[in-house]
Parts: sequence; structure tokens; C-alpha cells
Amino acid sequence: MNATDPVANLAALIRCPSVTPAEGGALALLQSLLTPLGFAVERMTATEEGTPDVENLYARIGSEGPHLMFAGHTDVVPVGDEAAWSHPPFAAEIAGGDMFGRGAVDMKGGIACFVAAIARHIEKHGQPKGSMSFLITGDEEGPSINGTSKLLEWAAAKGETWDACVVGEPTNPDQLGDMIKIGRRGSLSGHITVHGVQGHAAYPHLADNPVRGLLQLTHALMSPAFDNGTDNFQPSNLEVTTVDTGNAATNVIPARATAAFNIRFNDTWTAETLRAEIIRRLDEAAATGDLRPDRSPVRYDLVWADRPSHVFLTRNNALISSLSGAVAAVTGKEPKLSTTGGTSDARFIKDYCPVVEFGLVGQTMHMVDERVAVEDLETLTRIYQTFIERWFDHAVS
Repeated sequence: MNATDPVANLAALIRCPSVTPAEGGALALLQSLLTPLGFAVERMTATEEGTPDVENLYARIGSEGPHLMFAGHTDVVPVGDEAAWSHPPFAAEIAGGDMFGRGAVDMKGGIACFVAAIARHIEKHGQPKGSMSFLITGDEEGPSINGTSKLLEWAAAKGETWDACVVGEPTNPDQLGDMIKIGRRGSLSGHITVHGVQGHAAYPHLADNPVRGLLQLTHALMSPAFDNGTDNFQPSNLEVTTVDTGNAATNVIPARATAAFNIRFNDTWTAETLRAEIIRRLDEAAATGDLRPDRSPVRYDLVWADRPSHVFLTRNNALISSLSGAVAAVTGKEPKLSTTGGTSDARFIKDYCPVVEFGLVGQTMHMVDERVAVEDLETLTRIYQTFIERWFDHAVS
């Protein structure tokens, strides 16, 4: 198989049914593409009690610096209702100029293009002026416990260091060249349980409705705004994502009420300062409010979700300018440098080296009939190839 063809690379990857946490043949395929190019390929399986084992891949060519890493994931989300797809989700069929398949844009397409780009670079220039590596996980769409974070720890323990990284997530909202992600907001989640006293809805004085208390607490979480945004980030935003009493009876005041929330926060905050602010708001709201006149303070428990994602911003000019310049050279567009969107595995990589994200157009990711324009695969490959040349020229100058 000729690794220089991104369309063939992607078709082969899509045909690997690698729904998290299954390897599905995707890592074996990558190994077969990278080994003939001169990469030393290792596959490690990460484990942790209570979570499925996950196989990951690390491949490197070269032994000297500078060292450029490409990171991504071969695992994909489930297909949902397969009958709703107009083309089989693991067939990689092409119709109307698009290739259909789960993972086409998120993010087997990015991997296929970067493999093609480095294959073309080697074909044209020989081995890179330093080193290049692929850090590929099978756990990005899952709990992200046995994936990138453990693969990085494993590689670092072997003495691996990196000077820069590109993550091939689908960053472009409408067209290739729209956007490079140079950072991400943090993410923090929690779960509130308000304790009341169960009773008959006709005799509220004999009970204590926890829903009233929960409304006070959730209102305090959502108002006022946490901040007005910063130069590089939009305002922090908290959303209540679930509310429940577990009560099916309309004439019974429930004994407890629960709510979950998630906040995406900017660089005004750290996870620690944000936790303190949320607790302050909850405690203040618990002691006051018009919904529970002549009642004692709301009794509540707060449990934080494990492993918050920390906000970060990449300021590495060599990395950003090399990629921006490559995008402009190939597409004629000046990409927007953005920190919008959710979290990605870049949140782990930023602790090891400067990292940015750039990949395909993400409009159909996780959807039925996920698909990518075939011409975009060639364009992204040329962007990556141009970036590789520019980055190494800059890094060794």
C-alpha cells in the first residue's frame, strides 16, 4: 500500500471498526504504513482497574532533535442506527465527492493525511532534519484514562522529549484553513445532592422540599456571570446538565434532589480557584433565598468529578507561524487562531511540549453519514507537508 495517498490511507482506516476501546485493526494498519518509511513502531496497552484495557501506538523516525510529534486517535464513537446511514459506516464508500464512514473527520482523516504528508516528505527530502513521531491512542472518545496521558508518561519514562506537537482534530468550522486551535478552555464538573424531608404534597409544612433548595443553588451557579472573557478566551460558562429527584409520584415531596453541572472556564481561573468560588456561591445561596421562608439552610453535598481539564494557551511562535504559513500558502486563507470548543487530548500534551490543533472540517463528526470531501484530504496533506518543511527549517535555523 502506497502511504503517500491520503484517500487510500483513510479508506483502509475507516474499514477498521475501532469503536472505543476496540483496536479494530487500525493500529496494525498504521504500523504497516509507518514501518516501511523507517519508523520504529511500538504498541503499548494501558490498564487501570475499572476501565477497559486500551492499546496505543508510538512510532518515531530519527534519533536527534528537533523532534516534532503528531498526535491523534484511531478510536471512534459508535455508529448509532446503522440503518439510518446512506452508506455503510465502515465501508469507506465514495459518493458525490465525499468519502463516508465513521471516523472520516474525527479523526482518522487527519491521521491518514499526516501519514501521507510525512511519506511524501521522506520521498522528496529523505529523513527529516531531526525526528518525527506519531502518538496515537485508542481512548480519546472514551474515558481518556488509558490513552494519551498514559502513553505520554510511558514514552517520557523511556527518555522521549518533544519540541512541538500538532493534534489532527477537525478544527475547521466551514472550510479548510478557517481555524487553528492554539489553546482550550478548562473543564470542571460537579454533582450536587440536596437533602430534604419526604412528605405529602398537601402538607408541605411537615416536609422539606429539596427542589426548592436545589433551585436556589443552581440559580447561584448560573448567575451572575463568572467573568467577561479575556483577550484569548470567551467568557467562562456554566451549564446545569441534569436535574433529578427519582420521584415518579405527583403527590409526594421527594427526599432528595440532584443536579450535575459543567463549567468551561478561561484563564481568569484555575480549577482550584474555580472550585472555591463555586463553593462560596453554594454556601451563600444555601443560607438565603425566597423559596424556603423560615427554613434552616439548605443541606447539600457536592462531589467533584475526577480529573478536571486545565485551561492552556500555546504561545510558541515557531509552531504557530509555521502552521499558519503553511495553511496560507496552500489555501490562500489566513486561519483564525482560536481557543473555542471542547477539550481534546491536547490538554495532556501541553504538559510536555507546545501544542496546536489543526485538521479537517468538523461539521459531520459523530453524526450519521459522517463524511469528508475527498479533495480536502489532498489539501490537508499538502498543508501538513508544507508545515513539516517549514517547521524543520525554522527549528534548525
